[in-house]
Amino acid sequence: MTSSLDSNAVAQYLADNAHFFEEHADVLAKLRLNSPLGGRTVSLQDRQIEVLRDKIKVLELRLADLMHLAQENDNITRKLQEWNRLLLLARNDIDLPHALINGLQTVFGVPHATLRIWGVAPDYAHTWFAVPVSDDARIFTGGLTAPFCGENHDFEAASWLEDAPSVKSIAMLALRVDAHSEAFGLLVLGSPDPQRFTSDMATDFLARMGESASAALSCFLDE
Repeated sequence: MTSSLDSNAVAQYLADNAHFFEEHADVLAKLRLNSPLGGRTVSLQDRQIEVLRDKIKVLELRLADLMHLAQENDNITRKLQEWNRLLLLARNDIDLPHALINGLQTVFGVPHATLRIWGVAPDYAHTWFAVPVSDDARIFTGGLTAPFCGENHDFEAASWLEDAPSVKSIAMLALRVDAHSEAFGLLVLGSPDPQRFTSDMATDFLARMGESASAALSCFLDE
């Protein structure tokens, strides 16, 4: 009386006995498998080669994606370094906010950018970046634990930008002396492109940008 073999048991046996096909080379030569390429019948060795080729293609595509991502990150890092350089080259305090905003527009190609700071020292109370903002704007900024990116839903901060009606997507970065201190200002980036700043985009570099801006602009605070 014969009983059907369990396919899993056969697979496990072959995995545990790699020498089987060495001892039974004639069986290996007789094996024929269906190929997904045109439905033709091929030998086990040919099918193994096809499987390996498929795996290599997947790995090549993954490697290409990683290289593309690395190039993008390297490009952003280079731009971030150039922007920080512009901040360090600012001749005096009053030049600094202009250098910061102009750098975002020229180095990163951000169509619209501006900022607001509150709690500034009296010497800077008359400046464009110290224009008073509403309590709601301060509360919103205080609640940002990470850069906000997404559609412009008529945010108050969007109205600070030039040509505000054209802004379709926006990024807002809270300014803080450190991660545990209260926000003292808000950096705002805007674009007419709805896909420039999206809610699902990575914000690592924006967070680093916010840290650099915060460190540079903290000199305006009234201590």
